[in-house]
Amino acid sequence: MKTLLLLPYLLATMVLALGACSRKTIQSLWLSKQELFNKITIEPVRQSQAFPDAGLTISQTQTEVFGPDSVKFKVAYVVKNYELTKMTMDMTMGECANSAKGQHIHYILDNKPYVALYKPENTVNLAINSEHYLLSFLSRSYHEAIKTPTAAILLHFKIDGQGNFKLLPDVKAPMLFYSRPKGEYVGKDVQNVLLDFYVKNTILAANGHKVRLSVNDRQFILSQWKPYFIKNLPLGNIIFKLELLDAEGNKIQGDNTAIEREVVLK
Repeated sequence: MKTLLLLPYLLATMVLALGACSRKTIQSLWLSKQELFNKITIEPVRQSQAFPDAGLTISQTQTEVFGPDSVKFKVAYVVKNYELTKMTMDMTMGECANSAKGQHIHYILDNKPYVALYKPENTVNLAINSEHYLLSFLSRSYHEAIKTPTAAILLHFKIDGQGNFKLLPDVKAPMLFYSRPKGEYVGKDVQNVLLDFYVKNTILAANGHKVRLSVNDRQFILSQWKPYFIKNLPLGNIIFKLELLDAEGNKIQGDNTAIEREVVLK
């Protein structure tokens, strides 16, 4: 009889104990994840192979009406002093994710994830009456941009109501384009994750414009335009965010000044 009377008390005690354990477990997991993110480091990539004479230009743009409200938009490039599909043979090649197809062009339309072009042309569908930014640059086989003026080209354009390609005035405001990290990283590729981006109409400096990198809730301020290796990233889904800042550390407003991307490490 006494045991029966004590049963509700015993059950309540067990529930409270389990709840406390559960809260401790959740708190422990949260702290563990925070500790993992606190271990993240960023290091500049060692000197990559230089291509000072590499050149990229656009030889032709073409539109073809496709359906009632869109066009096929084709771009053809001319590549000079640079070989697409060739492997970039330097030390960095073995330190991070590397394309088995070799050197290529990064085709970044409206700051969306780039398309790697191994032939000097590309075609996409675009809406009629739409405005766009297209950044194209030559990339090493391990996806690091060649950051010389002749190796990149930015188009600001629209597709008008008749489906025609129309160049718009060049934008003079500072802009930032996201390149890497991208997609999924597996095995040894998670050890050194390449961070690479492209800036236009500005120079990064300690007393000038900067880029803020957020890795989930961890933040880094970058005052040099160069590639970096992100190390000690935890496995799982990671949110990367790049923001262009002014000299006082305020976020710059405008087109192409903040980009967020999700990447998976396995």
